Amino acid sequence: MKSIFNISLTLFLLGCFSNASHAQNKIKWISWEDALEAHKTDQKKILVDIYTEWCTWCKKMDKATFQKDQIATYVNKSFYAIRFDAETKRDIEFNGQTYKFVRNGRKGYHELAVAITQGKLSYPTVVFLDEELSVIQPIPGFQDEKTFEMIMTYFSGDFYKNTPWASYTRTYKNNQNVHTVSH
Repeated sequence: MKSIFNISLTLFLLGCFSNASHAQNKIKWISWEDALEAHKTDQKKILVDIYTEWCTWCKKMDKATFQKDQIATYVNKSFYAIRFDAETKRDIEFNGQTYKFVRNGRKGYHELAVAITQGKLSYPTVVFLDEELSVIQPIPGFQDEKTFEMIMTYFSGDFYKNTPWASYTRTYKNNQNVHTVSH
């Protein structure tokens, strides 16, 4: 009986440690307030995942895309990452303005979600903000791992400033987790 207990305990501890190290590579989502505070000292771009609790495609994107180690590692290195429930009821201060929840029937939406999606609110949508906290572009809809990898490197590497998306996707390649664009 004692050996069965020891084996069970060992397996449990191994599972905990393997999950703990695996979890370290997941995206470190932070609040709007924490991102804006961190941005004061280190001006990185911001990635905002706009979702709702009831959105099936949001949950699918979380599992199929955001939970991938390569995606999470890159996002954590290159962006402040915010998970933003578009139906949150709390006020949020952003760029000198207070954004509020707007009741619409039995549910509602948050004004900030509408503002950063440029009035095209859908779920999921990932919005990229530049170092000056201006919207670069909202990307609506589910994105698989490979597509999202191209999208996030396009914005983080400032390729969007000079390279059309069609050209970028033709020349993009992933070389052993190092994101490069061949010319």
